Order: sequence, then structure tokens, then C-alpha cells
Amino acid sequence: MTQDGFYQSLSPSRDFSGLTRAAAFTPLPRDWMVGCCDIVNSTDLIAAGRYKTVNTIGASAIAAMINALQGTPFPYIFGGDGASFAVAPGHADIARDTLARLRSWASAEFDIELRAALLPVSWIRAEGLDVAVARYAVSDVADYAMFAGGGLNWAERQMKLGGFEVPHAALPDPPDLSGLSCRWNTIPARNGLILSVVVQPEPSTSGRDFARIAGDVLSLADQLQRNGHPVPENGPSFSFPPPGLSLEAQISRGKTALILKKMQLFIQTMLAAYALSRKRPFAGFDAPHYRKMLAANADFRKFDDGLKLTLDCPPKIRDEIARTLGQAAAAGLVRYGLHEQEEALVTCIVPSVMRDDHVHFIDGAAGGYTQAALSMAASSDQAVT
Repeated sequence: MTQDGFYQSLSPSRDFSGLTRAAAFTPLPRDWMVGCCDIVNSTDLIAAGRYKTVNTIGASAIAAMINALQGTPFPYIFGGDGASFAVAPGHADIARDTLARLRSWASAEFDIELRAALLPVSWIRAEGLDVAVARYAVSDVADYAMFAGGGLNWAERQMKLGGFEVPHAALPDPPDLSGLSCRWNTIPARNGLILSVVVQPEPSTSGRDFARIAGDVLSLADQLQRNGHPVPENGPSFSFPPPGLSLEAQISRGKTALILKKMQLFIQTMLAAYALSRKRPFAGFDAPHYRKMLAANADFRKFDDGLKLTLDCPPKIRDEIARTLGQAAAAGLVRYGLHEQEEALVTCIVPSVMRDDHVHFIDGAAGGYTQAALSMAASSDQAVT
């Protein structure tokens, strides 16, 4: 096995609860590189009602890296207002160039400042932390990377302090964001509310204690239909023209004039709306099947140096999750944040609608993971007895 083949060699697991165990994760090779990015002052954009833009730019690093690596599998994770990933050393220059071009693009196209950092895994291990990964199969055709070890959180904190910075590219070509889209309507809660959950272990917490706490939270989510999955089994709704058409035009236009890209997408989405309105395939596109695969492939739960969930749940389950985490925080075992809203949001990377391996990132539609992470600092004051 080459170092490039490390991630492909990991067997995807269908047991999400099993990922609470440290043994489910494999450390990255020491010469691999970790990259991360996030939006500066994303809370101001959320307050201005631009969380769809925040989510889409957050996912842009993943789309750009998928295209830059031309199909080579690599571990990545979506965080709401940013993303993290890891690549083999032979792809370090590609990662650095992609992050640099993303920073310049976000500034020029949206007047949004994107932070970015890139550093070797060996530097993280020198701090006594690790970056370990697992592959979780959400369906037979799609899987997502899960991360443990504390290394990603440390790298993101260093990035926010200006460490390991990837500077803006000078006179760059726009990054290739083919496949990144945001056409679906927001998804209303069907059971009361959409709850964003972020839980991280305290540095002194043992793996066994965190596994127990995460398992308790997952057991509460398991009481919900489809484990609290916010996307209906037959997929989200679609309206024409889609609410994200202008945003998608900005994202995907490259060097094309914005008005021309809008016209192109208007025609494409008109055809998509017709196909989605039919109950049988149209021009080879099976819209009902695609929508079911969207739901099956969605990443509404993940391990990202901790546990993150986006749940469609009633107030009773919210209260039980808050009580469980409040008690764990009072015992000095975890930090946590909760944020509730009325809708969920889906951001998609779809290389081809004719294949089933498209991926979909789920977040709360009114701040989601970003707002939950902000409230995490106050979790020690939220102990529930």
C-alpha cells in the first residue's frame, strides 16, 4: 500500500454508534497534510440572514479539492462555516494552491474573508495530539470521513490565531467548483424543531468516558424516527425558480459573466423542475430515485474531534439531550453547545445526477453548527441536575 492509498484501504463501517470507540479510528500517516478553512465573522453573516451563503462557501473547499484531486479519495469533513481535510504529501501543493485560490475567490466574489491553513500531521503530533480517521458508510454508495484525536480542533484554533496560514493567491483563476449546488428548499422540522448539537471532550476526559456520553446522546436520538434524520425519506422539496439560483450562479460562474450564468442555470433548473415533477425517468434521469439517494447519502451526524448532530426532534428529546450533556459538563467531562431552529439546510456536491454517489451536507438553517459552537463556551454554566 502506498501512502496515497492509505485512505482507500480503510474499510467503511455502517455502525455509527461503533465510532464512539477509539479503536474504530486509524491514525493518519505522519507525513500527511491537514488543511482547514473557515469564514471570518460568520456570525455577522448569519445575523444578516446569509447562512445559505456561509454553508455554501464552507463546502466550497471540499468541492474544490474533489475536483483538484480528480477523483482521488481523501478524508474531509464539513463544519458549517468551514471545512477540514487531509491529503497525502504528494498532494500538498495542490491543497495549498486550492486553498489560496479559494481565499481570493471568496473575497472577490462575495467580499467574504476566508481563513486557510495547511500543516503536516507530524507537527500536530508534536503537540501531543493526533489526527485519526474512520470511514462511515451512510449508504451502499457513499461514505464520509470521521475524525478523532483532537488534532483538527487544535489546527483550527491555530488557524484562527494566524498560524500555518495559506496566503491569498495573486491574480488567480477561480477554483473549479463543479458539482457544488444549493437548489433545494430548506427543510421544515416535522417533529417540533431542528436541533444542532456540538459536543467535545475536555482534554482530561478518557476515551471511555466520552464514548459513554456520546453513546447516551445517540441512544436518545435512536428513539426518533430514522435516528432524527432531518431530510424526508423521499428527499426535500424543490421550487422553481430555486431560492439558491443566484448564489449558485456566483459560485459556479468562473470567468463567465454573472447574467449569462444565471440564464444558463435558469434553463437547467427549469428542466430539473420538470423532471422532479414526474414520477418516472425523464431523459434518463430518475428524479424520485435521486431524491431518495439524497436522503440516504446525507451527513446529518458525524464525529469531528467530538460529536455533531443535526436532529429533527420534539422538545422532549431536546430537553433530555440538554440534561444529559449538562450533567456531563458539570462533571468536567465535556463542553457542548445546542442551537435550535425551525428548518434544516442541505448543500450538495453532485458530480453527476446519473450516479448515486453524490454527497449532501446537512446543517441547521439558522446558524446550525456555527451557533451551537458559539454557545459551547457557556456549557459549563448549563449543568442540569
